[in-house]
Amino acid sequence: MLDVQNISFGYTSKKIVLDNFNFTLQEGAHLCVMGESGCGKSTLLKAIYGLLDLQKGSISWKEQPVLGPKFHLVPGMDFFKYVAQDFDLMPYISVAENIKKFLSRFYPEESEKRTQELLEVIEMTAFKNVIVKNLSGGQKQRVAIARALAKEPDLLLLDEPFGQIDNFKKNSLRRNLFRYLKDNKIACIVATHDKEDALSFADSLIVIRNKKIIANASPKEIYSIPKERYVAALFDDVNEFSVDGKPFLVYPHQLKMVKKKTPNSKCVSISNSYFKGSYWRIEANSENQTVFFNHTSELKKNDQVFLSIQY
Repeated sequence: MLDVQNISFGYTSKKIVLDNFNFTLQEGAHLCVMGESGCGKSTLLKAIYGLLDLQKGSISWKEQPVLGPKFHLVPGMDFFKYVAQDFDLMPYISVAENIKKFLSRFYPEESEKRTQELLEVIEMTAFKNVIVKNLSGGQKQRVAIARALAKEPDLLLLDEPFGQIDNFKKNSLRRNLFRYLKDNKIACIVATHDKEDALSFADSLIVIRNKKIIANASPKEIYSIPKERYVAALFDDVNEFSVDGKPFLVYPHQLKMVKKKTPNSKCVSISNSYFKGSYWRIEANSENQTVFFNHTSELKKNDQVFLSIQY
């Protein structure tokens, strides 16, 4: 189990990035870390990996302390693997050689089998002999993930792991990767802006704001009952309403057009319609407030309609 206890870190004494973080992660569990750019997601991963010396608190894995550069000549814990956004690959050797670099040369057959397995996970079997410097950014990102998995770490730390991967590859790669991690009981922490990483694959979710953890629960709980607008906005456009004097945060899919005014409905004026494929995202105005809702078809600008909240 990963145990993060009361940790604080700042790059200078006056610039604290992580302030009193506490959480745990069970073996084989998947945690997603979300928050706006610069909130400390990458810093948290570096601290967990052992690349930083904490100002306060402690980190341990199965009761073994995770220590920083002051205690290790080569920072980083052997039983963790960290995939940063810069990839850090060897550019002048092939994809397969990059993966094999971390496997035993005394057992070539097993190394080859393991390499083939990981090439399938990242969907790059056809690129096994391609020199890495000739790959696209998204392909390099996939190779970096495979290389990190080569020796089956206890915990995999991923910083925006699908940021440079095309959408048509991203979905299948994400399914393959997280299925592989679960099957092999490899714990994972993902720092991301992508709600799909959190909602579809994480067991737990942490949200960071202003140096603090402001939410720590299951993705379903945080999405369904967001504590504040900042949290809800990580997942979708969000509307803020008052019903019977109580404030409500409402996602676009929770607003429906109704034919006539009711006590809890709101009259809005259409300003824009955005085609989203299976639906239209409608932007409207009500009492100097922008409102977003979903509809089955495009609506005409300046038309007035009534909206009702439907959970």
